[in-house]
Amino acid sequence: MKLFLRFLLVTAGALLMAVNLNTFVHSAHLLPGGFTGITLLLQEIFSHFLKINVPFALFYWILNIIPAAICFKYVGRNFTMLSLWMIVASGIFTDFIPGLDVTDDVLLCTIFGGILNGIAISLSLLAGATSGGTDFISIYVSEKTGRSIWYHIFAGNVVILAIFGLLFGWSRALYSIIFQYASTQVLNTLYKRYQKSTLFIISDKTDELIITIRETTGHDATLFTGKGCYKGAERKMLYTVISSDEEEKLIRSIKKIDPLAFVNIMQTKMLKGTFIMKKQD
Repeated sequence: MKLFLRFLLVTAGALLMAVNLNTFVHSAHLLPGGFTGITLLLQEIFSHFLKINVPFALFYWILNIIPAAICFKYVGRNFTMLSLWMIVASGIFTDFIPGLDVTDDVLLCTIFGGILNGIAISLSLLAGATSGGTDFISIYVSEKTGRSIWYHIFAGNVVILAIFGLLFGWSRALYSIIFQYASTQVLNTLYKRYQKSTLFIISDKTDELIITIRETTGHDATLFTGKGCYKGAERKMLYTVISSDEEEKLIRSIKKIDPLAFVNIMQTKMLKGTFIMKKQD
């Protein structure tokens, strides 16, 4: 049942991506990031210079073969199979589903297209899959290093846009950078697996909370003993670092055990040392 729900979520992401491409992206003649952008760039090169109309799915599927094989070996089987469905479905939907007549305003298409693109990619990532291409590469690197490299991917996309600008005009390329930036911001907001949160938990039930932290996140904690300055009483504090996407679930568990627990949550900018992440399935 869980796998079926993930399948539906990936399908919804593929459908949203296709509608966005045929609506906002095509209306403003933008170039999205990653292999989607490379595919559209190749389509335009073949159409403009060779007068050959190549289906979106053909280029998109070919480009994703090698990254998919790498992720199947090093990341996970279900992850790769769901990702392949995302790639196949988005390719088919893009070629056969017509776009909507929403607006011809380039700036509106750029901003809302970027937002929808970020949501579509996030849907697949939240389902334990990816939209393919550079997302495959990003997930592989993040699994190995524990760091998010979405901004590095954005930098790589700028190089592709430079080629796009040289061939077809800088105005479209510059609007496409805004599109990709909006998409990246949405992605970093909705998908937090590779972001880290540091928790300081002051409680009288630290023994139970340590077990909860282990069971909920797979991580351990460090116990500190100190003295409360107001009453001079001995207090215990747990320190732990977790993936940000586990934050809400862990807080709910902590509050069930100790409703009076004092929890301070901070975003972790950089982490050095061993941080073991749950494997993609």
